[in-house]
Amino acid sequence: MSKPLKQIHLAAHFPGVNNTTVWSDPAAGSHIEFSSFAHFARTAERAKFDFLFLAEGLRLREQGGRIYDLDVVGRPDTFTVLAALAAVTDRLGLTGTINSTFNEPYEVARQFASLDHLSGGRAAWNVVTSWDAFTGENFRRGGFLPQEERYSRAQEFLTTAHELFDSWRGDEILADQATGAFLRDAKAGAFEHRGRHFDIHGRFNVPRSPQGRPVIFQAGDSDDGREFAAAGADAIFSRYATLQEGQAFYTDVKSRLAKYGRRADQLLILPAATFVLGDTDQEAAELAREVRRQQVSGATAIKHLEFVWNRDLSAYDPEGPLPDVDPVVSEEHISRGRAQVRMYRDPIAVAREWRQLAEANKWSIRELVINTGNRQSFIGSPATVARTINDFVQADASDGFILVPHITPGGLDPFADKVVPLLQEQGVFRSEYEGTTLRDHLGLAHPDDAAEVGAAAAAAAAAAAAADAAATRAAS
Repeated sequence: MSKPLKQIHLAAHFPGVNNTTVWSDPAAGSHIEFSSFAHFARTAERAKFDFLFLAEGLRLREQGGRIYDLDVVGRPDTFTVLAALAAVTDRLGLTGTINSTFNEPYEVARQFASLDHLSGGRAAWNVVTSWDAFTGENFRRGGFLPQEERYSRAQEFLTTAHELFDSWRGDEILADQATGAFLRDAKAGAFEHRGRHFDIHGRFNVPRSPQGRPVIFQAGDSDDGREFAAAGADAIFSRYATLQEGQAFYTDVKSRLAKYGRRADQLLILPAATFVLGDTDQEAAELAREVRRQQVSGATAIKHLEFVWNRDLSAYDPEGPLPDVDPVVSEEHISRGRAQVRMYRDPIAVAREWRQLAEANKWSIRELVINTGNRQSFIGSPATVARTINDFVQADASDGFILVPHITPGGLDPFADKVVPLLQEQGVFRSEYEGTTLRDHLGLAHPDDAAEVGAAAAAAAAAAAAADAAATRAAS
């Protein structure tokens, strides 16, 4: 008996806080004006995507003490944008990245519950932690937490937020005009949380929202991050671009669910994916090369090299050879706020490897950065891209993809017009929305279902215990 075809989940990442955006392209528009967000969201909804995703940057990146001017400047508040988009869309899910390191559970729970009401049940929260003190300088607490503390706080943050969401059952509002009784339960919203990171009690002032709680996303790839997702997330982002790597990640994360009383279908694996389309595969390959050259200008190549060398390389010709000086190994770094810095734990070894690659391939600095940096995930004709995406999903390398176009705001349009119809013809992607909430789109049960409540409570308890144990081990 043949295995039934999996349905593909598709989402759209607004191309702002990432390394793929080509803001200098004549077709590119604003990354902060609402018209760009509205166009992008309407395209995603027209294509019947599950949700739109907004990343978040809490501080502009710097290089040598100056704003990194090759990046996109202007990162408006996530909740403000999503609330505005709720008014110009009807079914599209609205997912926002909100940091658990520099916020408070009551504040974030109130904002997401409000967004879920405003959107009719389409809110989702990508729970992240902050990894660097540079970002922390923008906040009153300053600094940052070590990894084990970040995840311990994030887990208790999420548990506390769930307690706030659940402080309303959903049947408290009577609103009986004849008797004048508004509430059935005058204690609605009462909560109390006593924990290592949060000690709060009071009344939560937003009634239960259509989804009960927002859908929870998680993006960490460390062992702690994977465990955090397995314990309480509804979806996890993956960064793996090859079939084999994707399958390994998929198997690892799904295998962690059982210990928290969860089934494999209760956590979706969704890698981010870029794409370049052409009328033919050859044309797409040529376009992809041009896109990479747009993404890596000469100035960008030098800046990227400085991530590793940790020194000013502005005097070097990007079309010339790599520097013959070694990187500066220091706790102080020329680049601040860029996660890529963490990728190069041993800069001397990386420099040695890059010199060997450049010499063997006769690459200039710019050519090296182009050939060792991020590549488009899917390149080809619409038929080729549709087939490749389906192959990944059916082979359990993912449950779908979060697409990141390189042009704002119209970069998603070709995919919506040319690839989505082919997936619909294959019977692996919806032609119409079948439900109204994001949980409906993702095939996730409502958290008020009895089985879901029990499993969530057990998972939260196990996750909190594991996070505290990890923090205790690190402190001892």
